[in-house]
Amino acid sequence: MRPRFIAVVIVAVVGVAAAQLLSSRDTLASPAAPFAPAPMAAVAGPDGAESNGAADVLELERNIGAAIVRGDAAYFDSVTSSDFVMVHGDGWTTGGKPALVDDKASFMKRIANKSYAAHDYDSVNVEMHGDVAITYGRYVGHIPSSGPGRAWFSVWYQKVYAKRAGRWLYLSHRTVNGAHYGLDRESASHR
Repeated sequence: MRPRFIAVVIVAVVGVAAAQLLSSRDTLASPAAPFAPAPMAAVAGPDGAESNGAADVLELERNIGAAIVRGDAAYFDSVTSSDFVMVHGDGWTTGGKPALVDDKASFMKRIANKSYAAHDYDSVNVEMHGDVAITYGRYVGHIPSSGPGRAWFSVWYQKVYAKRAGRWLYLSHRTVNGAHYGLDRESASHR
């Protein structure tokens, strides 16, 4: 088990380093490849084994993203805690203020208004801690009503889920890097 755990840790560290490098670049050195979502992956726990709950959490995360796009505020309501919070923008990571903070009610209004035309995950991992799961990764979003050059964006994030009464609930989202804007999906997804 020990060699597998070390291999998983090495892969995770290399992946995070590569993601940080890619997210910090302002321009691309080569032409952009077509957008293709990456598979979501689970991170092994301290014993080297993937948690059974990891797949459930990743499925829930995908389902929430799909609900956001289709405007399904009722589904979002059913899978989020009453004290849900969403912190937009990464200003808080350096002692500043976030760009925006939504509670459950305010984010449900965005969903009901179908603000998002796209909410596509392309790099996601989950770290399991018993009845708590932390996901981290990136998604590419599209909010057509945003100003010129800001409709397409990508963010690196961290989310927290907890298993309560036998089911997973979405508790919190924090943008940790971004938003990075582009004129289209391609330019936003390579930042």
